Amino acid sequence: MLCHDRMGKSILITGGARSGKSRLAEQKTLALGRPAIYIATAQAHDTEMADRIALHQSRRDADWRTIEAPHDLPRALRDSDGGAPRLVDCLTLWLTNLMLAEDDWRAALDDLVNAIPEQTAPVIFVTNEVGAGIVPENALARAFRDAAGLVNQHIAEACDELWFCVAGHPLKVKPA
Repeated sequence: MLCHDRMGKSILITGGARSGKSRLAEQKTLALGRPAIYIATAQAHDTEMADRIALHQSRRDADWRTIEAPHDLPRALRDSDGGAPRLVDCLTLWLTNLMLAEDDWRAALDDLVNAIPEQTAPVIFVTNEVGAGIVPENALARAFRDAAGLVNQHIAEACDELWFCVAGHPLKVKPA
């Protein structure tokens, strides 16, 4: 088991689209200390994504510093460790970036899982729960859903706490 008992608490927050998971993660991160670091994995490839990124940015004030890490998330964690709490939003977009670039997402996942217990500062991860819906129609969507499920399982195992958000209400699944 990869859980650890130290100051660098790790939390995974999951839920469906618009479930309130990012807002909960922001609140929990700031409760762990200010200023905080927002590790962003999103890339604005189109107008809709640019609008989503802008919405998230509008909720953050001067208490936040942003690091963009669309691909090398383990390095971003290691480089930002040692001080402020970090919020990684989100693992699902990180996985998307890796898969679209045809990077070895399994090796990247292993590196991320290994980086979590090394952290001395708190880190909160946000991810989407994508396996609770219908079976996707095409092979690429099914491969993504399966990969996201594996990422979520491995990160949940490595983290101290796991939260599930539904309709704006959080439920603690795995206590610290």
